[in-house]
Amino acid sequence: MADTFKLSSTDISQGKFMGNTHEFQGFGCAGGNASPQLSWTGAPAGTEAFAVFAYDPDAPTGSGWWHWQVVNIPKDVTTLAAGAGDPAKNATPGDSVSIKNDYGVAGFGGACPPKGHGVHRYQFTVYALSKKLELPKEASGALAGYMVRAHALASSSIEALYKRD
Repeated sequence: MADTFKLSSTDISQGKFMGNTHEFQGFGCAGGNASPQLSWTGAPAGTEAFAVFAYDPDAPTGSGWWHWQVVNIPKDVTTLAAGAGDPAKNATPGDSVSIKNDYGVAGFGGACPPKGHGVHRYQFTVYALSKKLELPKEASGALAGYMVRAHALASSSIEALYKRD
């Protein structure tokens, strides 16, 4: 079943560089800070909710960088519009919950690798969950990641790239 669960996007592509639209605005970056459009198909039977994560494993932190974590996306939702991660727009669907990213904001925070640090990989992953998650109000990214993986029926990813010279 997991092989039929697929993530796609009109804004980002596997192994391709993201545009400035998805760069953070702050920390020396001046992009649009917009989350990309994401769609998924083929969720396995028993899916009760979805989660979407955006993660940079190449951030020089020792633990990577969480750019976006949204959980409890309703099971009938299969698309997030471009910019849905903007907390000011309140555009995440239903009772979904945005976890604070590593910029300290509950929403999407765009790419902003250090200048001269080379290419960073940005892993956008959708998870089909066996149940809606019960998380504390101020859950950490690590706790959200643990709970999502503990209840994931399937996942699919797009790994996009970004760098600043």
